[in-house]
Amino acid sequence: MNKKGFTLIELLVVIAIIGLLSTLAVVALGQARVKARDSKRLSDLKQIQTALELYYTDNSAYPAGSAVTLGSTNYACLNADGFAVSGCTSPYMGLVPADPGSNAYTYTSASSSYTITAQLEGEMSGFNEDTGISLTPNGLTQL
Repeated sequence: MNKKGFTLIELLVVIAIIGLLSTLAVVALGQARVKARDSKRLSDLKQIQTALELYYTDNSAYPAGSAVTLGSTNYACLNADGFAVSGCTSPYMGLVPADPGSNAYTYTSASSSYTITAQLEGEMSGFNEDTGISLTPNGLTQL
C-alpha cells in the first residue's frame, strides 16, 4: 500500500516551526519601529536646533517660552516672532515637528540659551532607553 501525503506529526512540526519564525519576525519588526522613531526624534531635534540658531543669529536671543510643547497646534511654526500657531511669514521652520510617538518635545528658554527635552524609547547613539535627552545650544545630553 503506497499512501502519499503527510502524517499528523509532520504537519504539527511544520506548523510549530512556522509559528516560531513568525514570532521572531514580529519581535524584530517591533524593535525596528522603536529604532526608527528614535532616529526621527534625533533628526527632529537637529532640525529644530538649526532653526533656533538661525533665529538667534538674526535676533541675538532665542524665542521666549516656558514649557512649550513643540509641534502641537499652538506652536506649529517658528518665525521672526518666535513659535506661532500659523501664518508664518519668512519662517525659520515652517512646520515644527511633533514627537513620532506618544511623548512630546518640550522647549524652555532663557534669552541666551534654551533646552528641549525629549524621551527615547530604546538605546540610540549612546543614550540609554527610557531616559530623557536634553538639547541645548551645546548639543545633546542625557537627563
